[in-house]
Parts: sequence; structure tokens; C-alpha cells
Amino acid sequence: MRPSAGCRPLAALLVCGALLLASACAAPGESDASGNEQDKPRIELTIATFNEFGYDDLYREYEALHPNIKIVARKSPTVDAHVKNLDTNLAAGSGLADIEAMEVTWIYNYLAKADQFVDLREYGADDLKDRWLDWKVSGATTPDGKIIGYGTDIGPEAICYRRDLFAKAGLPTDRAQVAKLFPDWPSYFATGRKFKQKVPGSAWYDSAVLTWEAMRNQLIQAYYSNQDRYLGAENPLLKRTWNQIAQGSADGLSAKLPAWSEAWNKAFRTDAFATMACPGWMLGVIQDNAGGYGKGKWDVADVFPGGGGNWGGSYLTVPKQSPQPEEAARLAAWLTAPEQQVKVFKKVGSFPSTLDAYDDEQVKNQVNAYFNNAPVGEIFINRAKNVFLKQHKGPREGEINQVFSAALARVDEGKQAPDAAWKQALDLADKAANTRKKG
Repeated sequence: MRPSAGCRPLAALLVCGALLLASACAAPGESDASGNEQDKPRIELTIATFNEFGYDDLYREYEALHPNIKIVARKSPTVDAHVKNLDTNLAAGSGLADIEAMEVTWIYNYLAKADQFVDLREYGADDLKDRWLDWKVSGATTPDGKIIGYGTDIGPEAICYRRDLFAKAGLPTDRAQVAKLFPDWPSYFATGRKFKQKVPGSAWYDSAVLTWEAMRNQLIQAYYSNQDRYLGAENPLLKRTWNQIAQGSADGLSAKLPAWSEAWNKAFRTDAFATMACPGWMLGVIQDNAGGYGKGKWDVADVFPGGGGNWGGSYLTVPKQSPQPEEAARLAAWLTAPEQQVKVFKKVGSFPSTLDAYDDEQVKNQVNAYFNNAPVGEIFINRAKNVFLKQHKGPREGEINQVFSAALARVDEGKQAPDAAWKQALDLADKAANTRKKG
């Protein structure tokens, strides 16, 4: 799939930037600045984001291109605060920003409420959708074809590993050879058991729960059918995934570390585990936690068991509450264009979701010295193109996954037997799904 909308952004970035001032380079839904901008009515556009999207400089750039537009940023310090505000104002029928950011793991809640968001096809989304990886577009598309969000960044996953611990176990350390060790999950667990025999004092991976996240997200159907029917015990693939991870815990493959806990953070400065599911943004987490202890010991393999996976990323949506949906859609399209995604990548490291961005020299040729000079630009571009996310997520997905994750954590920590934890998770998840149906 080749991008077709707008400029050829990276090869002619500076040229396109100049042409935007004369509106000659605008794709549908993008900037259409002209010499008459000063005469247009003044418009204030609000945009609500969370954490750090890296957009501050882009706001000023867009205002310079459109003198009649003032952008007002609402930045929540946490995802939870952002979601709470979004839900409160959505229920109230007023108070939402003209553009609302949505994280990939919970946009499905709002796909079920697509009638409260602008279908961006009304403002040129069909002409723009080839910008993105197809799975990124599908993540904001309803079953009947409405597109409610433009994709920002993504978190394609590779496997990060400890070269020194692999050497200790007699495993290859060269990243190309490591990539051949575990093309699928059975081979990943099998390699882990071989590792444990040689290095009994270290675990194979950090957390059963994070491994569950990686595996579950690859299932075509996990908790729901494509028709929003809760599957529960009817899904044998979900149970098979559970069994694989529970057995991994029994075999000592997990370091039993709750993600983001202080114990998890400190473990990076020890030999606690040898591998982990690793989206691009995780490199910074590892480096920050491991510090000087991990430099040169960690590496990245261009592989993810089962083909590909994604952990992270967001979308920009336009609520129907916006009094100026056309201008809001135009800004959202501009902020998520390849040119802007490259700028954000260079500023804050958010990995682009647009295909043309992968032609940028600083993206595709990025090397990470901390990770043994791994060609991380090339690796994560490859990983992004291998993602095949087609999983449908239902309206109670988040609550249900919390139930299964908590149950698996109990198994991992030896607090509950796998079969008992599975049965308890099914009972609680069934109640959550039925609560939705009744409410």
C-alpha cells in the first residue's frame, strides 16, 4: 500500500512546507492556507491530550500558516485524568475539546459510541487513509466503515534481550541469530526452558502479565466476537494462551515482577531476567532503569513471536460537540501527517504510523548506542509492517482484561492455582459483560 494523499512528504519536506503557505500542497482535510487567511473569521480550536504528544511547536507552526486560528491546548498529566474528563463531558453533552486524543487500548470504548464523534470521511478521510499502516486505520474504524480517528504514533514490538545472559546460557548473541530462535510463541517458551537449565538464577522474561498482553493482543478474537458478543469460555485460543503462560510461570520462566513497580524498575540493574516484549518506547524505559549497568548488555532483535505486535499509540478524534468540526478535522489531519509525525519523532521519539515517514533518513537510519548500536529505526519499521492487528475489542474490554490480568498475576506469584484462577476470572468477566448488557 503506497501513500497517495498530499505531498511526497519527506523527500520534499522543505518544498512542501513552503507550498503549504500557498495551499498548493494540501490534501483533502489538510491545510488550505492562502493569502486571504487574514480576512477569515477568528477561530479558537481546543485540543485535549495527555502525557506528552510533542505538539507544542506544531501548534505555533499551524497558527503561523493560519493567522485566523488560535489553538488552545488542554494537556492532562495522566491518561486516567484525561479519560475521566472525556467521559464526564461526553455524558454531559458539552465541554469536550474540538479534538480529543484517544489511546489505542481504550478507543474501542468510543467506537461503540461512534454516533457522538465526527465520521472523518465527511472531511476527506477516505482520501487520506493510505497515509497510514492499514492496521492503524482499522483501529479507529467502526464495523460499518466510519473513521473516527486519525492515527498518531504506534508501539511496534520487538524482543529486547541481554547479550551477556544469552552468552552465559550458550545461546547466540548476534541479533540476527537471536531473531531465528523464536519465530513463534512455542519456540519462545522452549528457548526459555533451555535458558533456565543453563542459568537457573535468572528468569526468561520479566512478567507473566506483560507476556499475556503481548500474546492476547495477537488473537483474532480474544474476549469478544466481531459482533460484540462476549466469548469467555467459548474461546479455546484464549485458554491455550493462558495455559502457555501459566506453564511458563510453573517452569520459572517469569521473574514475577509487577510492571512499573519499584521492584520491576530495580530489576533492570540486576540479572533478574533475560528478555522482554519491547515496543520502541520501551528502550528509553530500559535505559533509564538500567543505567550504566545495562549499557552494551541489552540488545534488540528484529523479531516478535507470532509475527508482530503493537503496544501503544493514539488517535485524534473530533467530537460532534465541536462547533467547528471541519476546521478541527483539518487540524487533526495536519498534526498526523507524515511531515509532522517525523518532527514529533525527532523531538520526543514517538514512532510514526505513516508509511512515508519511514523514508526519512533520521527515522530509518536511527541507531541506539546503548543497545549495542542496534539499528532500531530499521528494526521497528520492519516490526510495524509485520503487525496484523485485526482483533475486535468489545465495550467492556478493559474491565475484562483487568480481571484476567489480575488472575494471572496471582498464578505468577504462586497465590492461586491456574485452573482456580481461570475459573474465577471467567466468573468475574461474565458478570462484567452481563452488566453491560443490562445497563
